[in-house]
Amino acid sequence: MERFTISLDEDLAIEFDRLIAQRGYRNRSEAVRDLLRGQLESSRLARGEARYCVANLSYVYNHHERELAERLTEIQHQHHDLTVSTLHAHLDHENCIESVILKGPTQAVRAFADALMAERGVRHGSLNLVSVAAEQGNHTHGYTPKGKRSGAHLHLKPRS
Repeated sequence: MERFTISLDEDLAIEFDRLIAQRGYRNRSEAVRDLLRGQLESSRLARGEARYCVANLSYVYNHHERELAERLTEIQHQHHDLTVSTLHAHLDHENCIESVILKGPTQAVRAFADALMAERGVRHGSLNLVSVAAEQGNHTHGYTPKGKRSGAHLHLKPRS
C-alpha cells in the first residue's frame, strides 16, 4: 500500500467528512480510494480503453404497451451472448422495471443497451458499465452439455 498526503481547506474537509458519514465510510482513505476508482473508470470508458465490460442495464416500461415485452425479450435473445441474467419486477398495474446484467465487448454491450432503450415505450433507461480485463482461463469449471469437462474461457476481472 502506498501512502500520500493531501491538504484540504477547512470547508472542503468538513464537507468531505459529511459525505463520508452519509455514505458509511469508516475513514477518509476508503472514500478517497472509491473516488479515485470512479474517476479512473470514467476516464478509461471516455477514452475507449475498456475493451471488455460487465454492466447493469436498468429500465422501466409499461407492460400494456403493444407487444413491448415481447420485443424486449426478443432483443435479449438476439444478444444471448451478452445477457447474463434479467431481473423483472412489477411496480404497479402498468409499469415494470427490469435490470439486465451484461458482459462482453464494451462496444457490443453499449449497442445492445442503446437498441433496447430506444424501443418505443421504454423509459428511464440507464447503463452502468464497469471495465474489466479479459484473461484467458484454461482450467475447468464444470461440464459441457455433452458431458465433457469445459476448458478455455474468459475470466473478466474488474480493473483497479
